[in-house]
Amino acid sequence: MNILCGYNVNIDSVYRISGAEISKLLGTFEAAEILDKIENPPGKIFSESDFVAGLAYCMKNGCGAEWLVFEQSVFEFLKSHYFGKSLVRMGGNAGIMANALSQLGASRVIPNVAVPSKTQLSLFSKKAIYFPEASMQIIENARKEPEENKGAFSSSQEPIHFVFDFSEGETFSLYGTEVRVPRENRFIATCDHLNLRLFVNPAFEQYALQHACELDGVLISGFHLLLENYPNGLNYKAILDNTLSQLKSWKARNDKLQIHLEFGHFASKEIANSVFLKFAKLSDSLGMNEDELSMFYNLHGVPGEKLMHMDPDAVADAAFRLASRHGIKNLMIHTREFVLAVFKTDFKFNSPLGSEFEMDESESSILQTAAGEKLEALEFGVRCAGVYAASGRLEGRKFVEEEASKLEESPFGRKQIEAFLRAFNGKTFRQGAYAFRGGYTICMLPTLLSRSPVTTVGLGDTLTAGTFLRGLELDVQA
Repeated sequence: MNILCGYNVNIDSVYRISGAEISKLLGTFEAAEILDKIENPPGKIFSESDFVAGLAYCMKNGCGAEWLVFEQSVFEFLKSHYFGKSLVRMGGNAGIMANALSQLGASRVIPNVAVPSKTQLSLFSKKAIYFPEASMQIIENARKEPEENKGAFSSSQEPIHFVFDFSEGETFSLYGTEVRVPRENRFIATCDHLNLRLFVNPAFEQYALQHACELDGVLISGFHLLLENYPNGLNYKAILDNTLSQLKSWKARNDKLQIHLEFGHFASKEIANSVFLKFAKLSDSLGMNEDELSMFYNLHGVPGEKLMHMDPDAVADAAFRLASRHGIKNLMIHTREFVLAVFKTDFKFNSPLGSEFEMDESESSILQTAAGEKLEALEFGVRCAGVYAASGRLEGRKFVEEEASKLEESPFGRKQIEAFLRAFNGKTFRQGAYAFRGGYTICMLPTLLSRSPVTTVGLGDTLTAGTFLRGLELDVQA
């Protein structure tokens, strides 16, 4: 399978900061300035004091946050003080998914890399990743972009997300007051002006246009990074229009091309809704977690509280409403405990009501086969995510299958499957279940959990990549 991955690829610089370090750092700033910013968090980073206040705020409250860095001098401060002693790893949904696809057996994976620096390229899998080269004409055209459109940073600035992990129980002095961190969490200072506007590397764009007929799938993500307005006067709506035109041009060259859009945690509900409504019908599938599903309350009408508690009836109902009301072909909801997919088949019922009780034997058999294939793809994605959590590695399918056999099914997820079967009059298939509703099939499967996970980052992306790859393979086989 040949698969494109866009748009957000970055470097994660992960550093675990101690109470002693934050105490020392706080001592280099005026107390009044920092205390005021802790009381009234700016939410963005224009100065070193903004960064320190944000970190102290999160540690004091045990909460997580991600603030964007808008000043070059702050980037230089963070890089010089922390990058060299950090765990440097692949970041960005597209980067994580590209690596997963490469390790899991895709033929060729083409990622969009905003800044192909030595460090960034070194973080990619060595198996199936392909970096296209742009023609000189395209390079020259890219260089003609006005400097004012490049933001506060230079166009060659590496996109680095500085992730500061902190532990529960750490203590620090906040200008004479001892503070104990109430729970483990992280503060992220993001220096990533290119991915914030879904920048497309000219070489990636050229390759996609020239080789669209050879492609099997496209995984796109990073829309949650968009800003409502940019310093140069650009707004997110123009970016979405450009992206939509690009995807349509690829589809026009290859009508069999499968496009999956993976959502993320949007800071703005307005942008989230715009992305959903603009791309829902063009995309062959959409993916999100329960938090992101709850964000679309205005589109499906199911209260967020039950969704956040991973109630299977609520998740299935919200996913079905979202898909059926907006013509979505395939919607996947991945949670820590279970994964659920709602998809529409091309098969048409003889019955005007389309209920499972009015299907004849041949109709039921066709839908059961489709449900079985969907659950098989989901099972593979679940195994990939479980193994990656337990080991931090994906070393081919044999490795995944062997390691997955050592993992335990989520007990909570299994209970939710049983509740799903009762609520929707569903049927079991291997480890999962399925049910028919209003022309859609709903499938559900418990996840695999590790008692001592090596990582909790990128699990949704890994599950999505595995499911998407296996789904493409099953389509070809059919």
